[in-house]
This record gives sequence, C-alpha cells and structure tokens, in this order.
Amino acid sequence: MKQYELIIFDWDGTLMDSAAKIVSCMQIAAKQCDMPVPSFEQVSHIIGISLKPAIKQLFQINDDGLVESLKQAYKVAYLQQDTTPCPLFNGTEAMLTQLKASDIMLGVATGKARRGLERAWKNTGTGHFFTVSRCADEADSKPSPDMLMQILEETAIGADRALMVGDTTYDMAMAQAIGMDRVGVSYGVHAPVNLQAHNPLKIVHNIAELNAFILPHTQAFV
Repeated sequence: MKQYELIIFDWDGTLMDSAAKIVSCMQIAAKQCDMPVPSFEQVSHIIGISLKPAIKQLFQINDDGLVESLKQAYKVAYLQQDTTPCPLFNGTEAMLTQLKASDIMLGVATGKARRGLERAWKNTGTGHFFTVSRCADEADSKPSPDMLMQILEETAIGADRALMVGDTTYDMAMAQAIGMDRVGVSYGVHAPVNLQAHNPLKIVHNIAELNAFILPHTQAFV
C-alpha cells in the first residue's frame, strides 16, 4: 500500500462545518449591497474559491468597487452580525490526533485568508496539528495548484508522496493538475458526481470513513 508523508486538508466543508455560515453571510452582504440574494446552492458552488473571485463569479460582476463593497459587507457579517455556529465535523479532532501520532505531516490549503484560518484554529484549538498551510491571500485562488506547489516546496516533499483531501471540485482539480493523489468528501458542498469527474482515489461520506482510509497509508511512519 502506498505510503504518504504529507496529508493536505481543505478547511471549510472538509474539517469544519461552515457552509451554512458562509451562505448566510453572503446573503446578508447581498442584501446590504442591494444585489440579488443568492440561494444556498448558488453560494455553495463558489465555496473554496478566494473571496474576491468567488464574489465575481457568484454575482457575475466585474465592477471592482461593487466587489469590494460586497467583500467588506461579507467580512462584517461573518465577524459581527451572523451567529451561525461553525463546529468541526464530528470526529475531526480525534482523526487529527491519531494522524499526528503516526508522525505524518499535516497541512491545510484553504480559501480562507490567513487571519480567518488562524481565527478558526484558535476557536477550535487545532492549529497545533498542522505543520504547513497556505491561504487565499498567500497564493493564487483554487483551482490553481499554486497553494499545493508552495506547500510541496516548503516541505521538500514530492507530489507523489502527498495526498489532498477536499470537498470541492476546486480541491480535486488543483491536486489533479500536479499529479497529486486526492480524496473527495461527500459531506461538504459539492456533489460526489462532480468530485468523481476528477478521478479521486475514493469519495468518503464522513470523518470516520476518511480516517479509516488515510490511516493505513501512514503506517510506515508510526
């Protein structure tokens, strides 16, 4: 069985159940900026992309001033107005604890800005699990593989020794672009049929199943 030295996780929709909050905040931003209020499905489709290109795609706009207004309204809603909880998916901390104990390196590649990821780590007490991370304000937006390439360069680990785990086609596409193995999770925001189009090794349906798949691929490092 192939052994990996590095497991890279997406954050929103993969480790943290944050889709409902993201959708709610984007809807609040739309109302405040007098834009058509997008549906849950419409917002879900752009989760994972960096915020500015996500807003452009969601609202089909190129007006930089309007994009900035929506961006700031979203941030205020996220930090100050919306109270939707963002828990870790059930079993996430136990999985990370078990993987970390096997001495495998863990990383994050996320559409969040650095400040947002650090806030999420602080709120969940999980930052200590991760050796390396790249955020939306440090690399080109998914589905560009830039985040993954930066992580591989920093860790000096080849793409063939790393595994990407994510809930969106953007996660699958960026790993596929550089020949990195990938696992899709069906409990996030993109449908399994769309994830399957990027030839993941497997699509899992909960954290327990994800852990059961990953752990045997780390045993060489125990």
